[in-house]
Amino acid sequence: MIFYKVGGVFLSLITNSVFIIAEAGVNHNGNINLAYQLIDKAIEAGADAIKFQTFKSNKVISKFAEKAEYQKVNTRNVESQLEMVRKLELPFEDFENLKKYCNRKNIIFLSTPFDIDSIKFLNKIGLEVFKIPSGEITNLPYLNEIGKLKKKVILSTGMSTLGEIEVALNILRENGTKEITILHCNTEYPTPMQDVNLRAMQTIKEAFKVEVGYSDHTLGIEVPIAAVAMGASIIEKHFTLDKEMEGPDHSASLELHELKEMVKAIRNIEKALGNGIKKPSESELKNIEIARKSIVAKCNIKKGEVFSEKNLTTKRPGKGISPMRWDEIIGKIVIRDYGEDELIEI
Repeated sequence: MIFYKVGGVFLSLITNSVFIIAEAGVNHNGNINLAYQLIDKAIEAGADAIKFQTFKSNKVISKFAEKAEYQKVNTRNVESQLEMVRKLELPFEDFENLKKYCNRKNIIFLSTPFDIDSIKFLNKIGLEVFKIPSGEITNLPYLNEIGKLKKKVILSTGMSTLGEIEVALNILRENGTKEITILHCNTEYPTPMQDVNLRAMQTIKEAFKVEVGYSDHTLGIEVPIAAVAMGASIIEKHFTLDKEMEGPDHSASLELHELKEMVKAIRNIEKALGNGIKKPSESELKNIEIARKSIVAKCNIKKGEVFSEKNLTTKRPGKGISPMRWDEIIGKIVIRDYGEDELIEI
């Protein structure tokens, strides 16, 4: 179980309740005021946490790096990846202020570091849970730096094989990290439905005996809801103030009303999953007598006759002798008169 301190109160990050991360990412477009608005909207939607991305562009991206296809579609194609990301970068001090704001508002602040300087900064300001993005799962120096912090880790696994996940897990554990939750993920924005492969989340759980979750980049909310039904303990989903805003991730993100719907649906699914014990629920106990049947007289029966299939049948309500005792009743001597449909007594 992971705990995170918010406003002086320890909140459970992984409990029997699904932990919902509203992924703001870089949807603030490099504007701190938009970041504050995103925090407020995440709270309004009922998310447990809001997550940003912390990086120094020139330490993450070379001048030769091309943009992903979805980034080319959603931004001006003439700029490089480095030029695009520079516009989305917030200074370190902004993240410190955002964290303080989240503490005051009682929502958990998370931010994914993309370089070692950002790891050290986030650790310095007291981040207790470190989210490793999919792109860093094969970055040994990065994994070593996270691992030696011995903090709680959420590891995204987009683009990776089971073998790569195993290697990353071993690196983190060898450095002293013990509490790791693995998120199944696909890094295409938006992810085609045929590429989601939710069953891989269960494969990860079985292979490594860890808590699992799902980081979603599909359009809509049905896939993360399905992931919860399949056992996800964490759901991460991008959201934005407006899908029409300029930037690489807005169009594949949820707007506020959709994020609210997703949170509500997940909470309903949590309730619906129950405890796994098969027994009548409190709400249906009253239906037992109404829906089940009893042994009744098929016709008028006289005292001294013998109960048989000719004079007995089963009908509602279930207030009398259960039909499961049918063989016990057949052949007994009738001790009083019965009218048609009357409950049999012995």
